[in-house]
Amino acid sequence: MSTLTFDTTTFIAAAPRALRAESAGMTPEQFHERYCGHDGPIRISDWAATGGRIAAFTATLEFADRLRSVAAIGSPVAALTSALYEEGFPVEILQFHQRRTELGTATFVQCEVNGRRGWGAALAHDGAESTARAMISGVNRLGG
Repeated sequence: MSTLTFDTTTFIAAAPRALRAESAGMTPEQFHERYCGHDGPIRISDWAATGGRIAAFTATLEFADRLRSVAAIGSPVAALTSALYEEGFPVEILQFHQRRTELGTATFVQCEVNGRRGWGAALAHDGAESTARAMISGVNRLGG
């Protein structure tokens, strides 16, 4: 797993305008706790990515009572959306924003789950992992 320790202020500066407006007045710690928190019914473990011309990844999603392996070539959004839907978490990605920073790849996704909308965010070494972690943060924030 390659989650990063990072300067939250730099991370927030990479966020899309809508999320910066929504989070105005929050401390960096509050921002991180709300949008990057990993508390919830879903966790990612055993992340592995391979580079090259075609991106591929594998991950294990941990649910309360089971594990599910996800493997994909290409977009992690499609693979995770499908896997989450099959597990009873119908997520739709409404907005996607990703930026490469000196700290890693920052990803911000606005998700909708069962009519509730909210942002998830993550920072990781590669874009696929950052995307997956941001999606899981968003789903968990919306109550899974």
